[in-house]
Amino acid sequence: MKKMMHFLQFRSAITTLIGVVGIFLSTSAIGQDMSYGANNFYTSNQVTVQKVTFKNQYNMKVVGNLFIPKGLNQNIKHPAIIVGHPMGAVKEQSANLYATKMAEQGFVTLSIDLSFWGESEGQPRNSVSPDIYAEDFSAAVDFLGTRPFIDRNNIGVIGICGSGSFAISAAKIDPRLKAIATVSMYDMGAANRNALNHSLTLEQRKNIIADAAQQRYVEFTGGQTKYTSGTVHEINEHSNPIEREFYDFYRTPRGEFTPKSSSQQLTTHPTLSSNVKFMNFYPFNDIETISPRPMLFIAGEKAHSIEFSEDAYKRAAEPKELYIIPNAGHVDLYDRVDLIPFNKLDAFFKQYLQ
Repeated sequence: MKKMMHFLQFRSAITTLIGVVGIFLSTSAIGQDMSYGANNFYTSNQVTVQKVTFKNQYNMKVVGNLFIPKGLNQNIKHPAIIVGHPMGAVKEQSANLYATKMAEQGFVTLSIDLSFWGESEGQPRNSVSPDIYAEDFSAAVDFLGTRPFIDRNNIGVIGICGSGSFAISAAKIDPRLKAIATVSMYDMGAANRNALNHSLTLEQRKNIIADAAQQRYVEFTGGQTKYTSGTVHEINEHSNPIEREFYDFYRTPRGEFTPKSSSQQLTTHPTLSSNVKFMNFYPFNDIETISPRPMLFIAGEKAHSIEFSEDAYKRAAEPKELYIIPNAGHVDLYDRVDLIPFNKLDAFFKQYLQ
């Protein structure tokens, strides 16, 4: 009972609304909110897609989708962009959309499944390992930079939600990432240490850490794996706007996608025993050392996560830009093509990947 109370405290601290946040979305799977051109599974006849695999430095297979503009002259070298999915998601959720849209603008793009998620390797599934997540972005540079039609000196990255913090973590030690853009970024370290608006108390944090440590004994002796946080599987009249916002994307046909390696009940949920590794994750420390490589932080005006983009922007050195989308929430920028500033991303990468 004590462990369950600690878990519920954590979930409450993460998802409690501080002030008016976001927009109340649909409460039924059959009536999901498809406004503002929501189109997560968008495909384009202007782009070819092929499944690719490559190894990271830990000899783990990373799986991605390579998007190539039709008619691209592969006898010359071109810039490329890596796209990382939201934390707990897979490349089919938001990342493929961004990769497709940017490929329509003429870029070669690569969406990847982070290790332990989707089709990429890693056991146990849904494990948290920020260092390996960051390594996956560098491994994607390895792959792209060895393609004959890619200019290895002009590779950029788009990190969506949690992948924004992983891409920054990678860029701090991998200067081959020449231009870094984040969208609806979550600092997964701060989010787990402090929760939104620093609403998690030190006592609650210590209780979470203690529960995760005890769970290690359970799993080490062959017991059942437990999972934490993530998106709720049902909503009701008591559900808060943040729960509704994520539910509308991950638990309805708007954005729901269940990898073969998982089940619907596990999507978005990291393992309880590994999730505390985020407590030691400080992606914005030394962020200024990325300069003079440019950084673009895109966030919705009404996003519950806007504090993370604002913090990163404040700490980063020039050149940098914080680009706020009016009337947009956090999840809106996952798939609402009428709100996502693809023109801004296109201009950013065309300016800095030359």
